[in-house]
Amino acid sequence: MKLRLHFVVDPMGWLCISMVFGIWLYNTFFIPKLVLLPHYNEGHIPWAIVVCYYIASALCVLALFRASTADPGRLPVDPHIPHSEREHWELCNKCNLMRPKRSHHCSRCGHCVRRMDHHCPWINNCVGEDNHWLFLQLCFYAQVLSLFTLVLDFCQYYYFQPLTELDQEKFTTRHELALLRVSALMGVVMFGGMSSLFYTQMTGILSDMTTIEKMAQFTNEIYGVKKSWQWALAEVCGTRWKLLWLLPLRSRQPLQAGYHFRTHV
Repeated sequence: MKLRLHFVVDPMGWLCISMVFGIWLYNTFFIPKLVLLPHYNEGHIPWAIVVCYYIASALCVLALFRASTADPGRLPVDPHIPHSEREHWELCNKCNLMRPKRSHHCSRCGHCVRRMDHHCPWINNCVGEDNHWLFLQLCFYAQVLSLFTLVLDFCQYYYFQPLTELDQEKFTTRHELALLRVSALMGVVMFGGMSSLFYTQMTGILSDMTTIEKMAQFTNEIYGVKKSWQWALAEVCGTRWKLLWLLPLRSRQPLQAGYHFRTHV
């Protein structure tokens, strides 16, 4: 497995992705410190909940790292254009380079990206053909982690039994209410924002329309017949195996255009 790293030099993007990483770090440190581990040590919750929380947290940060560092589909300066596909290429009026149709020039990154959806400052990267599936994973795992956090914050006050072993001299114990309120607020904001973004991305993928094409009021009729939801997601994720759609540590390979999705996959 060969994973290419791609970094965008943008101070504003660095600030945005640092904020996202800070929210992840806050909930990954304080929620186990305040809720998970103390209640697990006193036998109030099973070990499976602790493991599931850390798995969701790990998958979320992995998807964030991969989405922000994966090549979105940047076009080379001198691309090789097969003779049979030349009619599907066009000249970019900004960088004066040939590019496939449905590509777009990103003014922030300064180059063309194949099937560019949008430039996302929160990952400091474009969302294009080669990393769209990672951005979709990031939205999904951010929803899971934020919802998990909200449920634990709620259970801390209304469901879990009171803890018997508390060290009042510890910072986390003395400021538990404030820390959990901040965690709950971030959970609400993240879950609401990620749910809306995930829905928007899924509707775009299933209708075979990028965000840029929606804003330009294009219709998917010019790109071919409507695809099934299985084939649309398989094409974005680069694999027919649904389990691999959820794994960020792999490479993406384009599917054959003429392949028809089998219902048993």
